[in-house]
Amino acid sequence: MKKLATLAGILAISTAPAWAQTELSLWYHGAGNPTEGEILGTVISDFNASQSDWMVKLEQFPQGAYNDTIVAAAVAGNLPDIIDVDGPNMPNWAWAGYLAPLQLSEGTLDGFLPGTIGTWKDQVYSVGLWDAAVAMFARKSVLEENGIRIPTLDQPWTGDEFNAALETLKATGEFEFPLDLSMDDRGEWYPYAFSPFLQSFGGDIMDRTTYTTAEGALNGDAAIAWGEWWQSLFTNQYAPGTSQTAADHATGFIDGRYALQWNGVWNALPALEAFGDDLLFLPAPDFGNGPKIGAASWQFGVSATSQHQDGASAFIEFATQDKYVAAFSNGLGLIPATASAAELTENYKPGGPLAVFYDLSKAQGTLRPATPGYVVAALEFIKLAADIANGADVADTLDAATDAIDADIQRNNNYGF
Repeated sequence: MKKLATLAGILAISTAPAWAQTELSLWYHGAGNPTEGEILGTVISDFNASQSDWMVKLEQFPQGAYNDTIVAAAVAGNLPDIIDVDGPNMPNWAWAGYLAPLQLSEGTLDGFLPGTIGTWKDQVYSVGLWDAAVAMFARKSVLEENGIRIPTLDQPWTGDEFNAALETLKATGEFEFPLDLSMDDRGEWYPYAFSPFLQSFGGDIMDRTTYTTAEGALNGDAAIAWGEWWQSLFTNQYAPGTSQTAADHATGFIDGRYALQWNGVWNALPALEAFGDDLLFLPAPDFGNGPKIGAASWQFGVSATSQHQDGASAFIEFATQDKYVAAFSNGLGLIPATASAAELTENYKPGGPLAVFYDLSKAQGTLRPATPGYVVAALEFIKLAADIANGADVADTLDAATDAIDADIQRNNNYGF
């Protein structure tokens, strides 16, 4: 019996795998959000158990410090295998050598919302499992009482209709302001939420035909028209300006002090709880070149220095399954990347309370300029939007921003364009 046991042990050793799973490191910006971490942990554990080649290990960082951590790691040559990246920053990280193109099976991204696919120079570098969208929050009763047409996705307000609605709401005297834009949030919110208005006027942060200049796009006639309209929102007392507090933005619409609110899907549920069936999520107005809203949120990518880019891409492809996309949507409240995943969610399934945001994202979602230069251009847009709101000369302000953006592009040899 002893000899048989020894023989069995030898056979077990000889037939055991001669390898172990190769470790893949994943850095994520979601530290401090236990729900997000739990969902991602489930994806990781399922992936690790689904195959015998790769073992993903997660390390989380606070969002406020995450980008600086990535930059420092890139300089030191210590990037992880898998990175998550905010969509508009992806081209800069690809250009800087932080990211490699994804290696995905054909058809993996079929049906994904355009804003969830990170493309630079015709190659996919990142993919998001969710997107975010902005809508005009309104109360049906307020619009009907004031004879204001309720716009639809197919028939949004024109610019003239929108301006007339603001004047009508102001004239009632019932509201502190007819519109809340969240001017207190002077960060990426400004280009994400406000540059689509510029694009609807026919301007842009830069010329997307070449990505080598902002001339004409940011300071041409269409941009000046946008700037004059933008300034009028504050000179006419239609919206609170840059002195607005975060607390006023958080409570003003729900408290009834603001008639309309330009707000993100991440704030939709509290408004629904307050107003129920009286709440409307309306599309962006059309200022002449189509209604537009921002697109692209956090996405997963593979580091250019990873020795296991195939394994890192395999994990990302695994994570794109509908069940995980739906889980993130249910947990975070954001828009699922595919219609099939939306059907599995509580809020975005057909007839769900937030289903309109999926339609808005699909129909109106507009990416910020997909160029490494966006990182600097975004800062210039934040400054110009605030300065114009505070009364600066429109044409001079747009010219100055255009010159600053162009100077940065030239310093960086057109960022590869």
